[in-house]
Amino acid sequence: MVFGMEIGARLKEAREAKNLSLESLQETTKIQKRYLIAIEEGNLHILPGKFYARAFIKEYANAVGVDPDELMEEFKEEVPKTEEPTEEHYSRMQRSRKNNNTDKPSSNFSLFPTVIVVLLIVGIILVAVFFISQSMFGKGENEPINQDGDEDVIINDDTSQTQDSETASDENEENKDSAANEKSEDASIDDEASQEETEPKGEFSTVEKGTGNTPESIVAYNYAGEEVTATLEAEGDTWLGVKSESDEIFFEEAMFNEEKSPLEIDLTGQERVFFKIGNASVLTITVNGVEMEYPVDSSTVRQNIWIELNQEAE
Repeated sequence: MVFGMEIGARLKEAREAKNLSLESLQETTKIQKRYLIAIEEGNLHILPGKFYARAFIKEYANAVGVDPDELMEEFKEEVPKTEEPTEEHYSRMQRSRKNNNTDKPSSNFSLFPTVIVVLLIVGIILVAVFFISQSMFGKGENEPINQDGDEDVIINDDTSQTQDSETASDENEENKDSAANEKSEDASIDDEASQEETEPKGEFSTVEKGTGNTPESIVAYNYAGEEVTATLEAEGDTWLGVKSESDEIFFEEAMFNEEKSPLEIDLTGQERVFFKIGNASVLTITVNGVEMEYPVDSSTVRQNIWIELNQEAE
């Protein structure tokens, strides 16, 4: 005998009235499709027990909009009677409902990931603000920490030693800078002295070379500056006369030798000076430290020389 034909037909009619397919009903009730077909065809013996037959019928009725209590009362003769549900039945039903709840997560659970993300972002911002404030306003590692007891004394001693070390370092740097400056100044002075020693103070050039037994030559001396000093040194006896172009006599003597040399004559302001030399081979003439080269070989002992003093602009 087949039970549940009429109740199955009633449920199928309600399902079709709502245009629900067995597949969509299976998704809603989480009851396998073959069990739904068995309910509609009245093959309740296919269901896994009397308890599940009654439970599945109620789930089916709820899904298609039929009051399950009224349906069960109306067709109570068709629905199999069952004993009180055991713990195993309850546990299976609870697992089924938990699965349904899992498949349909609540809005609270859907908001959970968003809350987690927001909390993480806030936490990152707070950590960043903390480290920035520490770097801007926090005490450095080398700053002394005020503590009570002996530790405070030790820290202060370290600070004092650090300050003394820094002061000594600064003094050493100042001494080094001072020494470097002194060396630089000394080097500058030496360079200037060297330049003064190496730079020529004037230059001789032959303008006209004389001829004959007593040649009369003209020599030009170009110089920069104001003062002009001629120095005459003799290694033997010679007659020597020195006068200006205006016949101003600076020196004139029949016997000039090494005992009377060196002889210095101030020629500042002169344009031409005449030298009458009796023995050129023993006489050396320098002007401002520059030695004059005889225009005629000094083996010609008697020579007359005009020296033109040409001041150049500095």
